[in-house]
Amino acid sequence: MAHITLTEELPGIRGLLAFSPKTAKPLNALAEALLRTDEGLTKGERELIATFVSSLNDCFFCKNIHGAVAQYYATEDEYLVQKVKADYQTAPISDKLKALLSIAKSVQKGGKFVTENQVEKAKALGASDFEIHDTVLIAAAFCMFNRYVDGLATFAPDNPAMYQARAKKIAEETGYANSSPN
Repeated sequence: MAHITLTEELPGIRGLLAFSPKTAKPLNALAEALLRTDEGLTKGERELIATFVSSLNDCFFCKNIHGAVAQYYATEDEYLVQKVKADYQTAPISDKLKALLSIAKSVQKGGKFVTENQVEKAKALGASDFEIHDTVLIAAAFCMFNRYVDGLATFAPDNPAMYQARAKKIAEETGYANSSPN
């Protein structure tokens, strides 16, 4: 049960967005800007970073919804998200993405944990300054989103089909900026 009285029985951040429309708009806009572009990182890579950080933070709702969106984009491997969450270093992803996930993992611990060596390794593997910037910002934002969702003890269903259906809607129809909580 949530720590506050939510106006609707919506899972995760959706219930919080319905509770506070004033904060919903900028939070949705941030998610849209970070996750719904293929500039530098692909949408799938962006969602995978969000999933990875949410998994490290053990945010059930966020790791499942963003994992479902990432998996929606990963059509070549139906188990890619599971493999990355289990061990990103051995997952079938590029070395560049592994280096970026290493940076994201450090951000999840705290911004000052990111090292120059990590950044240089990512650059040597082809990551641009823009991709490193977005990795850090996605990781930092998802630490905030995860703490928002879990700090207010929101409801998170355990039905994978719900997350898959919502992921398809996000990817094909609404994105985040145009998403209603319902």
